[in-house]
Amino acid sequence: MASFLNRIGNLAEHIDDVALAARIRLGLLDPLQLVPYRSYGTPERLYVKGRMLADKSLAEPTDTDSRWRNLVNMYQRFESTEIPGAQLSIEPGDGTSHTIVTDEEGYFTLNLAPKSLREPENYLWYPVDIRLVAPPASIPAPVAGLSATARVLIPPPDAEYGIISDLDDTVIQTSATDLLRMARIVLLRNARSRMPFEGVAEFYRALQLGRNGKRNNPFFYVSSSPWNLYDLLDDFLELNEIPAGPILLRDMVLAGKQPGVASSHHSHKLHEIDNLLLTYPTLPFVLVGDSGQEDANIYREVVRRHPGRILAIYIRDVERPDRAAIVEKVSEELRGDKVEMLLVKDTVQAAKHAASAGLIFTETIAAVQEEKEKDQATSEDPTEAQNQGGTKPAPTVEKD
Repeated sequence: MASFLNRIGNLAEHIDDVALAARIRLGLLDPLQLVPYRSYGTPERLYVKGRMLADKSLAEPTDTDSRWRNLVNMYQRFESTEIPGAQLSIEPGDGTSHTIVTDEEGYFTLNLAPKSLREPENYLWYPVDIRLVAPPASIPAPVAGLSATARVLIPPPDAEYGIISDLDDTVIQTSATDLLRMARIVLLRNARSRMPFEGVAEFYRALQLGRNGKRNNPFFYVSSSPWNLYDLLDDFLELNEIPAGPILLRDMVLAGKQPGVASSHHSHKLHEIDNLLLTYPTLPFVLVGDSGQEDANIYREVVRRHPGRILAIYIRDVERPDRAAIVEKVSEELRGDKVEMLLVKDTVQAAKHAASAGLIFTETIAAVQEEKEKDQATSEDPTEAQNQGGTKPAPTVEKD
């Protein structure tokens, strides 16, 4: 199986190379685009990551976008044209510059040691400038003035704890345990029409606020979704006023490019979480996931690898008895490690526990309850009525 996947991955890369060469030769290449990803670091080390692509010029999502438009936009995300061999300058604002070249998939990744840091944005975010020095030799036309700004999260010294959260079926309604429904949601909705779980934004804001009232507890989102969905996920968090954080995704063809390197859901998430806990060795963490996939088992391994670092674990119940049984089994095992893993039906239940554990203010529970009821009053698919030529039905509030 691994050999077969490697061949498929190599074939896909070869097709991409041929297509890129043809578009350059015919003068059909779109303008180049620098896409910086939110990342993280410390005052001593900054981790900068991004990608160079041909700009698809995706329009900002709207509430009235049709399913067809959403489907076309999703296709364009996955039919990306990567730009390998571009020379970039990474400039952290300390008077230094660091040169890097994009890899065969258009990615660039750099760990650098800044001499000094710029002033942060909103307590947490440090800007790093990225500038195109020279396009690949295969692109004859000059590209002048192309630049972007990456934002690197550095937790302040008085942060109480960090939060590591899954995205699909934890923050965003995806229905990953139902393949047909998941395909409909992922392919036919955009950042505005995809729905958050009830009350999740207010609960996450309460966790970010913590008990010191400074709203400086850092969030990190770890997902097995491909990097092609980065813009959609980042927009979703912003539109729903969910705390921003580095979004740590994975390359779709990792297995094809690097034989022998595991790229499963489990391995990817565990690797990223390990890196976070090693980067911040004195910061405790709260973990949030769902029972739909492997989060409970992954988080159990995190607890065992990093004893004393995990304050609480919240697993949203996807209402599958077989998955719930797995979570309950893991929860029982973790009692010996003095870590509570709770299978919760909603964010209000999680908020009540977090308040009792001294993680958030008790007063925020009412705000989470209020937002949950407001979210429940929203149609599951806001675009459905418009796409069928009708009008959106009046919202109704579901009773608990």
